[in-house]
Amino acid sequence: MGLEFVLDPGLDDGLRERVVALWTEVTNAGGAVGFVAPVTAERVRPVAEAAFAGVSEGIDHLLVGLDDGELVALLFVVDNRFALKDHWRVLKRVMVTPASQGRGYGAALMREAEQVGRKLGLVGLQVTVRGGMGTEKFYARLGYRETGRLPGALRLAPGDDRDEISMWRDLAN
Repeated sequence: MGLEFVLDPGLDDGLRERVVALWTEVTNAGGAVGFVAPVTAERVRPVAEAAFAGVSEGIDHLLVGLDDGELVALLFVVDNRFALKDHWRVLKRVMVTPASQGRGYGAALMREAEQVGRKLGLVGLQVTVRGGMGTEKFYARLGYRETGRLPGALRLAPGDDRDEISMWRDLAN
């Protein structure tokens, strides 16, 4: 069947648990999605529930990628909650299951997010990445450009501070 995207699927208990499980799996495989490995579902769940609240309220959006019905990718399209920034959104928690890495799912997810942004009438999308991971190269290949860097803004552990890199995708191009 292949990869299929769904915007704002029903957030029933089953999907919520699948998102938490994916988030935990991606983190423990080394993904930079808000935590440092090792992490448990119990640690991820409150952060996930806060993200779900924005989606349930209709402020934010959840974009999921399904491969034959199995959750393999997701991201949140998050409102800035500030009227002067209402023309763009932030992409958060961009993740693809480790078992699906290398299949182009991440790039497809980001292209779908661009389409969502255009349908919402947005002029741009912003994503932040953790320095030292090399993910900025992935986003650059998709048309994102670095717009700023906060040196040492992310403390993963004592003595392991990383830059937080802001990247922007102009949707007019």
